Order: sequence, then structure tokens, then C-alpha cells
Amino acid sequence: MADIILVVNAGSSSIKFCGFDAAGAEPRLLLKGQVEGLFTEPHFKVANAAGDRSEENRWPSGTEIGHAGAIRYIADFLRDHREGHSLVAVGHRVVHGGLEFGAPTVVDHAVLERLGRLVPLAPLHQPHNLAPIRVLLEARPDVPQVACFDTAFHRSQPEAAQAFALPQEITAPGVRRYGFHGLSYEYIASVLPRLAPEAAAGRTVVAHLGNGASMCALKGGRSMASTMGFTAVDGLPMGTRCGSLDPGVILYLIDELGMNARTVEDLIYKRSGLLGVSGLSSDMRVLLQSDDVRARFAVELFIYRIGRELGSLAAALEGLDALVFTGGIGEHATLIRDRVCRQAAWLGIELDTAANEVDGPRISTESSGVSAWVVPTNEELMIARHTFAVTSAGLA
Repeated sequence: MADIILVVNAGSSSIKFCGFDAAGAEPRLLLKGQVEGLFTEPHFKVANAAGDRSEENRWPSGTEIGHAGAIRYIADFLRDHREGHSLVAVGHRVVHGGLEFGAPTVVDHAVLERLGRLVPLAPLHQPHNLAPIRVLLEARPDVPQVACFDTAFHRSQPEAAQAFALPQEITAPGVRRYGFHGLSYEYIASVLPRLAPEAAAGRTVVAHLGNGASMCALKGGRSMASTMGFTAVDGLPMGTRCGSLDPGVILYLIDELGMNARTVEDLIYKRSGLLGVSGLSSDMRVLLQSDDVRARFAVELFIYRIGRELGSLAAALEGLDALVFTGGIGEHATLIRDRVCRQAAWLGIELDTAANEVDGPRISTESSGVSAWVVPTNEELMIARHTFAVTSAGLA
């Protein structure tokens, strides 16, 4: 009987999952799927590694299965449809590890309680990340669960890169720059040595551009600086998140517009970014196809801010050898990459237009002083790797 590792990425209204065969030296993808509409109209779908849909189920409109029902349905599906495979471990994406958790960690009830204390640091992500863990601890206590943190990869940053200029009594308990999308950056760092050895060994900025967007400065594959800070709302404008914002704006919203903390939270997380600026959509694909003036400006602002942050991260690295695009926008939006690279010509990037049109992997000319690349990310494989490594003694 072969071993299977389940990788879970739980959001507010959906659970994405992947199943990996853990029988070999490297986890191998078997299936991937999701349950969406957990509280309105649940919809389960799963496909094999090639992307061919193999199973689908819809619940009646108005049905609420929640995270508990979804994770039980996924576990039952694996039991009933993966003959010859035994579920031996579950790896979870957990956005925030705080100061305490700097590496993948096996979760028991005590660890879960400590992770729950970090909810105020990631209120829109952490509770949903932890919900399936809680369910499985009760339903399948025999199966080890591993929490893999988006913040952990950035713990290698210099102290100054993680610090805010605030009094020590505020920063000492944990108010600092954590950085996020760490699992994505860690995966990119793991494949760069094979794809672009000089970039891997040198100074590289990775742009993880998607509905959530950030950038990270790597030196020798280690995180040196990131655009996201204390929360995942900082840095670049995103699909619905505003990105960097003068704290004085928050005070203005409270004092002059009468907003409270929850209203401000809703504004900066859910009603800003590309959606707020365009008034049309949070989806870059929709904005790129639109002739609306506000949609075009939202795209322009997104590109401008990437250029600003690229200059800042290059300064943190004291130079630049490579730029890597990843994430949904970074991997597929030819125009965004084109504009960013041309804007960064001053850094030494010379775009290869033809290579960019076919998504690279190298999209800069051979003579370019700074190379540019398109590298698809794979956070799920990174979680599977960590889960396999942490539980390998139990799997042997």
C-alpha cells in the first residue's frame, strides 16, 4: 500500500487540496481539487495530475457545510477513491507563524492553541487556516498534521529589515515586519539553482504577482527583504488590498469619516487595490481587456508600484542580478511583465519580447546585464516536501 500526503490550503469560503504520493524520494502529485462555496452552495471538484476532472459534486443552494464538512468530505473521498493508498500525513498552509514558529511544525492541541493566539496578526487568514487542523485533530488523531508557515522563510532577514521604528515595549512582543508568500519564495529559491545558477547564487528579486501580491529580495536563496510587513495588506496594491498606506490615512478615516476599526479593515482588505481603484474588478485579466479609464489607471498604478518596490529591494541587495516573475499575474500577464521590464531598463534589464510572449522561462536577452525569468510557483509541492521531511520517520 502506497502512502499519500494531503496538502490543504483553507480560505474563508473554500478549501483547496492536493494529494501527493509519498512513496518515493520526492512527493509526486496524484490529484488536486477544491471545495468552494462552503457556506452558500458547496461545490466539490477534483482532477488528476494531468488536470482531467475525475469527480464532481454539488450541494443544493443554501446548504452550509463549512470547513468541518468540507474536510470530512475530502477525507472520505480519499478513502473511497484512492484504493491502494493510505493517508499518512496532512500538510497545511498557515499564513502566520509569529516569532515562535520559524519552521514547519507538527500540530497537536497545544500547538494549535498557540497558533490561535496569532489570529490578531492575520485575522482574515489564520482562523480559516486552522479550522481544518482542528477538525482533523478530533476526527483523525492518528494522522500527523504539519503546519507550514508563509512567514518562516523570511526569518533570515537582517534585524533592521524586520524592524519598525517604534518603542521597544511595542515591538518586543512581536510588532515587526514578518513578510508573507514565503512558501512561494522558498519554492522559487529551490528551483533557481537548476534553471539559473547565477541568479540563485546572486542577488535576485522575485515578484509574486497574483490576487495577493508581494516581492522579495533574495541573496544566495535567502530572504533579505520583503514588501509585505506586519500583515499581508502591506506593500504592493493587490486584487482587493490597498498595499502600503500612510498611517495618517487610517487616522483620517477614523477621525474625519467616522469609520471604526472593522470598517477600516473591510476597506483596506476587501474594497481597495485593483477593485477599489478601477471600480470594476479585482481580476487583472478583466482590467487588461477593459477600455475603461479607471481600469487602465489601476493597471498603471500596479506597474508603477512594482517598479518602485523593485528599486527599493535592489537597494537592499546593493545591486541586482536577476528578476523573477511568478504567481497568476506574473506567470501569465505578458503585458505586465513587458511594462515592468521596460520600466526597469535603468537596472540593466533588456527584454526579449519574443521570449516574453511565450512565457519564457528566460525573458531577457542573452546580453542583458540583469536577467529576467518566468518561473511557475508550486506552494503545494513545497508544503508536501516539508510534511514529508518532518514526518519521514513515521512514514518509513
